[in-house]
Amino acid sequence: MNDIIIDVRHAHKYFGRVHALNDVSLTVKPREVVIIIGPSGSGKSTLLRSINHLETLTSGEIYIDKMLVTDPKVNINAVRAEVGMVFQQFNLFPHMTALENISLAQRVVRKRSADEAASVARDLLQKVGIPEKANSYPGQLSGGQQQRVAIARALAMNPKIMLFDEPTSALDPEMITEVLDVMQDLAREGMTMLVVSHEMGFARAAATRILFMDAGQLLEDTTPELLYSNPQHERTKQFLSKILH
Repeated sequence: MNDIIIDVRHAHKYFGRVHALNDVSLTVKPREVVIIIGPSGSGKSTLLRSINHLETLTSGEIYIDKMLVTDPKVNINAVRAEVGMVFQQFNLFPHMTALENISLAQRVVRKRSADEAASVARDLLQKVGIPEKANSYPGQLSGGQQQRVAIARALAMNPKIMLFDEPTSALDPEMITEVLDVMQDLAREGMTMLVVSHEMGFARAAATRILFMDAGQLLEDTTPELLYSNPQHERTKQFLSKILH
């Protein structure tokens, strides 16, 4: 068990009568890139949000690096310092520059000096391919650039795990590639990643495993090769036939 960094055990989540997560169990090892696919409302985002403690499970347990994050007494900030999350919407502070957006949490949570935080921010803007945008405000950036700032902001905390919740779904088609390229670089560098995405080309190129969810259940946990060549579940076959034209 030493090489498991995310361990979800029998996760159930109800929103009223909706059974959003129905007995979901999975493990993720360090350096794995696990991509979660499935129709809308299948529980993918709820699973990601539960791992980062943005949702509270109805029952079940989630461990991150052996820390029981579903324990009511857990230090949420300690959990979130280990887990970076990137959302569909970029959630940048509009009154702060890209550099300031990336520096803020470093100073507050990681207690870095202003100079150190700014230095890390500049390095990360270089990493995501927009070093010249350090002093630009979100309103001056394209959607793809804003999402790359959001990725840099999450990376600035030196997380052990990165969660991506449909990071390209709010972007214009020509901006999707620039964000996926950054994510692919992270995958190559060995970042542990859990990604909810409909970008099947990215899934095929970057994933070590693909999970298929439907109606709150984890129906398939397989490799990209097997998913395309030999899906086990009838529901998976139906879903793939619709999205792989």
